[in-house]
Order: sequence, then structure tokens, then C-alpha cells
Amino acid sequence: MAGRVAGQRIAASVQSAPQTGPQPVQRQPVASISTTSARVQSASESAARTGRGVAQGVGGFFRPFRRVGGILWLEVTGVFFLLPVIVFAPTVWRTRLSWAHGPDHRTFLVSALVVAVFLYLGVTSFWRARRK
Repeated sequence: MAGRVAGQRIAASVQSAPQTGPQPVQRQPVASISTTSARVQSASESAARTGRGVAQGVGGFFRPFRRVGGILWLEVTGVFFLLPVIVFAPTVWRTRLSWAHGPDHRTFLVSALVVAVFLYLGVTSFWRARRK
């Protein structure tokens, strides 16, 4: 769409070139309309090529930042996954003696499950960041 608009503006500027004095109004034959549409199409193709070139250039510029950003994202999520481990680990330690049949049996099992899951997620997040 932007290429088409740019092509139309270029064609309009070509047609309305600055003139040096009063000129008689000229009527354009039908053949010049097809020439104008060819110019518009050529200009729109040129604008499209330019747009693709700019997109490739910007993509090439941001490629290293995308890689570093991905690694940084994995490390930050790894830290957030390790926060529940830090919070629930003291509960697991405190209720460790009632793991089989004590009064805090459920608390121990739930806390141990939370610690195990989030420890796995945190460690694998850092491991994936290291592999990148």
C-alpha cells in the first residue's frame, strides 16, 4: 500500500514539473495513461524493493541484540523460577521429620513438590541460556 502511494506521488510530481511561463493546456492521449500507469507500477516496485532492503538491513543490525536478548530473557526467568525454591526450601527443611506420617505430612509433600518443580525449571532455564 505504501509503495502504491509513493508511486502515485512520484508520478504526480513528474507530471506537474515546474513550467517557465503560461503553457497551453494539453490533453493527454489514451496511450499516455498507460505510460503513466507503467511509471506508477515501476515506482511502486522500486519502493517495495527499497522497503525490503531496509527491512533486511534492520534485521541484520538487530540480530546480535536478539541473541543476547534471548539469553538474558532465559537468565531472568531462571532467577524468577528460583525464587519459590528460596521461599519453600525452609518449609521443606522444617517439616522434613514428618515426611512419612507426621502432623505436617501434607505441608512437606506440597513444599517438596513446589521446590522440585521450580528448581528444575530454574536450572534448565540457566542451562538453556548457557547452550545459546
